[in-house]
Amino acid sequence: MRVQLVDPPAYTPPYDFSLAAALARARVQVELSTSRPTYDAPSADGFAVREDFYRRTMARDRTMPVRRALRLGEHVPDMLRHRRASPTRADVVHYQWLTLEGLDARLLADGLPRVFTSHNVMRRGTGRLRERAVRSLIGAVDAVVTHTDGGARELVERYGASSEAVRVIPHGAFDYLTRQADERPLPDELAAVEGPVILSFGVLRPYKGVDVLVDAFRHLHGAELWIVGRPWMDIAPLRAAAEAATGTVRFIDRFVAESELPAYFRRADVVALPYRSIDQSGVLYTALAFGKAIVASAIGGFREIGEQHGAVRLVPPGDAEVLRQALDHLLADPTARSAQEARAAAAAAGPYSWDEAARLTLALYEELLQR
Repeated sequence: MRVQLVDPPAYTPPYDFSLAAALARARVQVELSTSRPTYDAPSADGFAVREDFYRRTMARDRTMPVRRALRLGEHVPDMLRHRRASPTRADVVHYQWLTLEGLDARLLADGLPRVFTSHNVMRRGTGRLRERAVRSLIGAVDAVVTHTDGGARELVERYGASSEAVRVIPHGAFDYLTRQADERPLPDELAAVEGPVILSFGVLRPYKGVDVLVDAFRHLHGAELWIVGRPWMDIAPLRAAAEAATGTVRFIDRFVAESELPAYFRRADVVALPYRSIDQSGVLYTALAFGKAIVASAIGGFREIGEQHGAVRLVPPGDAEVLRQALDHLLADPTARSAQEARAAAAAAGPYSWDEAARLTLALYEELLQR
């Protein structure tokens, strides 16, 4: 079987490359059609990569606003080229992301099964135009993949997808991050920390509830809180709140490359994800891969992983006091923390492994081809 995975804007290279590699291990001939990533991507293990999209735009380093503007000029010609070429290169086309969903619904490859993965259903935005675009795209493909049961319900109830066309295929744990040849150690000042560490990792945005985490940490003793990631919000209020904490709060407010990332997760005693709204998160699947004790809000896919597999300690979103109690318990009780770590590792090796994701994805492809 020949499969073409398509991610024109290269939004999620870690996901694309991990799924492609797992499909290749299942003896599928895989080609990833994308654009040049803006940061280092994993290695292509057993599959082909074609940077078919936005070649002029991505030929040079540019600011994000300039890149977005230039991509619009290349988008339709590139999608038309993809539409013409795909039937000669694949038996199934699986779109991971599409830049202009309403328009792209009319530009998909013809003559073969088409699958679309809706990666974050809960945060698709609101408004009539957005809903029409999603409905148009869903109507143009043969199957829609989502990573959570909640996402599947949202696609059916909010966007009118057929329940027969929607498939839940869990997101895989990013285990490739645990075995990088160029892994770098922590900076010296962090490596010198001796006590327990709570880690908040990823781009800083309001919906991630880092303010709730800082509030919870204010009354914790004997630990440090590391807030690691590039800010996409004003973090001055976070810094001001952190000044009132009894323990040390460290801000590493910059982009952290994949070669640096493992050291932070290996050092963390607990990973905290106090999000206000989410369907699923790459940070969660990174923490699972490293077998970490995780405290997360009882929402979206976080709730499902916690309730179905016990791999996440769940707390109500926005409740700083319950969050503090959960963190305090895991830090103070090594036995409870070890049990939580074991459940996370088991989830990463089983239901949230890439081989399991590939098995379910391949079953979907075969069903569509039989039709």
